[in-house]
Amino acid sequence: MACPICGKPTVAVYRPFCSKRCADIDLAHWLRGDYVVPGNTAADDELVPERPVDEE
Repeated sequence: MACPICGKPTVAVYRPFCSKRCADIDLAHWLRGDYVVPGNTAADDELVPERPVDEE
């Protein structure tokens, strides 16, 4: 298996990466938002639940 960052052979300790450096580079990509899990985004009205109307 090759490291997804640099293509070198992986090392068991850092699998699927070859080194801590490549693992940290991958983590930085996730933290910056470079990688995104596909899916639908919620509309603003779906985020806030409706308040019930008080019956008087």
